[in-house]
Amino acid sequence: MPSVSANVFVPRTTAEVFDFLADARNLALWSSGVASVDPAYVAPGADARYRYRFPGRHRTHQLVCSDFQPCRRIAFRGQRMWGPLGSQVPVYGFDLFPHADGTLVRLSVNSRLTAALALLAPVVAMAWRRDLPTDGSKFCELLGGVLPAATATVTAVQPAALAPAPAALAPAAATPSPSPVQSAAAAPGGAPVPSGVPNGFDYAH
Repeated sequence: MPSVSANVFVPRTTAEVFDFLADARNLALWSSGVASVDPAYVAPGADARYRYRFPGRHRTHQLVCSDFQPCRRIAFRGQRMWGPLGSQVPVYGFDLFPHADGTLVRLSVNSRLTAALALLAPVVAMAWRRDLPTDGSKFCELLGGVLPAATATVTAVQPAALAPAPAALAPAAATPSPSPVQSAAAAPGGAPVPSGVPNGFDYAH
């Protein structure tokens, strides 16, 4: 199972950052693993379910909030997707750590691969190792943060065969459209969608 992570620092409180991440619709603004998310508002929380489209897939899949620890950690698990070589289940995780006058955020992606697709785990990991720093940069642009010099790192690969802050927030009418970023498993990209984030911290519309 490829597991890749990268760290970013944003000069915002953990509450603000968590509120932003808790609304899965915001993922489409910066994550290359989420092409779009249904604009319907879903109350953030454990087991919250969204309809989203994985890059390279024409039909929508379900995205579930699999871990919800306010101001500490949140994770979203994508629906199992099948292909000629096997299946994959993407998991997007975010760990928050209060640091100095802001928050250190660890962005991580885990791809659960099965059958012959698991043999491509090193390739999938390499693609995410390339793409995650770009995602981190987009995340920082939205929240006014800084991407550390260190790039994304692969923390595990187990093939089956071997067992400063912005002066002001963007106007409500602004709808940024990040450019697509390709990965080995699919062709990730991002697209802005409406959002309803608590505390007025809303970048998705």
